[in-house]
Amino acid sequence: MALRSKRSQAPKPIFISKHADDFSEVHCEECGSGESPGELLLCDKCDKGFHLFCLRPILVSVPKGSWFCPSCSKQKVPKSFPLIQTKIIDFFRIQRSTESTQKPSQDIQKKRKRSSSLVMSKKRRKLLPFNPSEDHERRLEQMRSLATALTAAGTEFSNELSYRPSMAPRSANKSALEKGGMQMDAFEQSLSKEDAETLNLCKKMMNGGEWPPLMVVFDPEEGFTVEADRFIKDLTIISEYVGDVDYLKNRENDGGDSMMTLLHAANPSQSLVICPDKRGNVARFINGINNHTQEGKRKQNLKCVRYDVNGECRVLLVANRDISKGERLYYDYNGYEQEYPTQHFV
Repeated sequence: MALRSKRSQAPKPIFISKHADDFSEVHCEECGSGESPGELLLCDKCDKGFHLFCLRPILVSVPKGSWFCPSCSKQKVPKSFPLIQTKIIDFFRIQRSTESTQKPSQDIQKKRKRSSSLVMSKKRRKLLPFNPSEDHERRLEQMRSLATALTAAGTEFSNELSYRPSMAPRSANKSALEKGGMQMDAFEQSLSKEDAETLNLCKKMMNGGEWPPLMVVFDPEEGFTVEADRFIKDLTIISEYVGDVDYLKNRENDGGDSMMTLLHAANPSQSLVICPDKRGNVARFINGINNHTQEGKRKQNLKCVRYDVNGECRVLLVANRDISKGERLYYDYNGYEQEYPTQHFV
């Protein structure tokens, strides 16, 4: 699994060696070089060295605790989650209900049609709900793929921000504290009423088993990654980025996986991050581009945007162009702070 450190500030490289006096003899088993010693990691079993960026999947920071190289850990393809409907329904806590989500989906489309002339006059680009696969069996396959990835990562499924007793309280998540105001870019500062309805519709569809057309696959080069399982239109909501909310100050020295900026406060002690290592959804498995190369930039098909939703900060991953079936999903980890180390990304 690709380990991605917090996306609010790049971690400083740390060299771990149990034999500091023998450092001059350490070299990377993959590239054969002893250069970039600050990014050489030693296996706790065989003592062989590996550059963080030469490993596949790449490591962007030194993991906590013991670390074992691919040979010593005997890394294998993760075991698939059972393709059993009742187990999948229980895993995602899908609400067993006869109420269809089709009607609200149709209602929101009608609203869009009625207000189309107003939209054109203001040139506002509105978010779209995802379009789930019609085939029930295919949706089960999609859910199974995410359950496999979450199980392998030791992560409980959650589709909402979580506020734990030992971390930041919900009252700390105030968009008014954002330094310079919420991120603007190509999107609005505040989520409009209609876009908020679209987001709520996506949540409701997922609660009822209507799933985004996404497949989580395991790639030996990138680890878990996400593919579009059908055509996805530009501006479609892919996922909200969720997990446990904590103060950035509590995570400064945490090499945690996939932390995301939630609130970039004027007062650094009030800044918040989303930590999806214990609780999370498909968003934590969507990989980043190498934004140091044109080829990497061309791969980007999602935009990561922070919105003000009813006075709270929320993070959404939204399609920034049409996405073909089978295309992998990528976004720029440095869309805001420009501090995340992506130069070695595949």
